[in-house]
Amino acid sequence: MKKISIVTIVVLLLLVIAYMLVGNYFYNYALNAKQEKEFLEGNPHLKKTVTVSGNVVATDEMKNTEFLSKHQLSTTSIRSFDNLKLTGYEYRNQESSHKWSIVVHGYNGRASEMTKYIRHFYEKGYSVVAPDLRGHGNSQGDYIGMGWHDRKDVTQWIQYVLKKDPQAEIALFGISMGGATVMMTSGEELPANVKVIIEDCGYSSVIDEFTYQLKDLFHLPKFPVMNAANTITKLRAGYDLNEGSAVKQVAKSKTPMLFIHGDADTFVPFEMLDEVYNAAKVKKEKLIVPGVGHGEAEKIDSEKYWNTVWGFIGRYIPA
Repeated sequence: MKKISIVTIVVLLLLVIAYMLVGNYFYNYALNAKQEKEFLEGNPHLKKTVTVSGNVVATDEMKNTEFLSKHQLSTTSIRSFDNLKLTGYEYRNQESSHKWSIVVHGYNGRASEMTKYIRHFYEKGYSVVAPDLRGHGNSQGDYIGMGWHDRKDVTQWIQYVLKKDPQAEIALFGISMGGATVMMTSGEELPANVKVIIEDCGYSSVIDEFTYQLKDLFHLPKFPVMNAANTITKLRAGYDLNEGSAVKQVAKSKTPMLFIHGDADTFVPFEMLDEVYNAAKVKKEKLIVPGVGHGEAEKIDSEKYWNTVWGFIGRYIPA
């Protein structure tokens, strides 16, 4: 009997160790901001689905370079709810009549990669704040928030804008994880100054996106891997993967929202668009770009993209 008890204890101990090792592996793989995200390199779901002409790319890059040379940015920072120093870029538009945009980058990205989007808002008379999310760029943080803790950071950036301009009319814009971030922000108690939210190819929830990637990359089931990863995430990052739901946050939103997605997106599955869109109980619109993969909508049909964006924003923030 005693021998059986010892064997049972050893087996249970080994299972616990295995559980923690699995959880740590997948936490480091996806959420450790200090570890290279090698799975993004050569990922078939991030390959271009439509070829953009060299002339279009070159023209776009030239416009971005010209914009950066003409408009001096200022680097700024805020303190997060957990006392991290979060940095961002501010482009103050002297022509702005209280119009502001907060432009949010995606997973493993940084604010400096959002020049194209910053430029479009600036050229429409907006002052722009582009933050480096926690664990990205020049911001502090050793984990990736996947939009959940980032939603609190965006509310801090909103307050940053309001301290500079109490009459600000604010548009939130985000792409990929940035799209999920602004959707998750939408469910918070936002000031009336936040007039409109635009999300491009954001996921419906952290757990659903990770479960999809787990099956796609590793051919593994949700249980028990995601349970183990979630345990480690709660211990190391202080949040629950199951709480990070754009669907639930959008359902609480009081802010008009535009949803954008390419119907050939297999990185953040296109089907997630309807999940978040149908959850929204606010004035809303969706733009589906045919044949386009993840984060490519603006590149492929820039004219339609921006006409839709400005048409929607214009209903809530006069030009």
